[in-house]
Amino acid sequence: MLDTETGTPFSTLIRTATEQQHNEAEHSTFMSDMLHGRLGVEAFYRYTSQLWFVYAALEKHSAALASDPVAGPFVKPELNRLAALEADLAYLGGENWRAELTALPATAAYAARIEECATGWPAGYVVHHYTRYLGDLSGGQVIRGTAEKLWDLPKKGDGVRFYVFDEIGNPAAFKRDYREALDQLPVTGDEIERVLDEARLAFTKNTDLFRELGEEYAAAPRG
Repeated sequence: MLDTETGTPFSTLIRTATEQQHNEAEHSTFMSDMLHGRLGVEAFYRYTSQLWFVYAALEKHSAALASDPVAGPFVKPELNRLAALEADLAYLGGENWRAELTALPATAAYAARIEECATGWPAGYVVHHYTRYLGDLSGGQVIRGTAEKLWDLPKKGDGVRFYVFDEIGNPAAFKRDYREALDQLPVTGDEIERVLDEARLAFTKNTDLFRELGEEYAAAPRG
């Protein structure tokens, strides 16, 4: 889809519209502390546990949305992350990981918003899908590599399986095709700005999650 006034592809619109929110999420204090080794593997486990709630919400409705004319082109089984997350949590947290699974308020609100879009607004679901999965394929790889080094985790193995997309042979081509699908998203007029606002909200929800994690670990010993 093109913006009829500027001729700008929607994938470009969404990237530029969310630049500030993306930057804020990417440079959160929690992520900086975790990825610079100032927090231990427990913080990584806690972060991974919060992702479980987000991806449970994303993938809970994916089968129903696969045939939706708006969301359907983005629902691809090779992206599914929940099983990999559960394998990571079992490795990082042990056999009782599920009993320890608790959502921070920001996480619960984030997951609830995804579910709300999934059940009532497919275009809104698409932007949450975009911010998460394309982020996993891009910046998520930096997190994986850093985690492997910091905590001596098996390379592309237990603990970081969430970031490993074995079924996607060419991530660059996959991301290109995904953005081309975004350019075909059938939204027009005022709906365009509504979708862009939701994309900004998606990044803000991530920032809220990082902020609450940061508060939780504010008094943690630093390495």
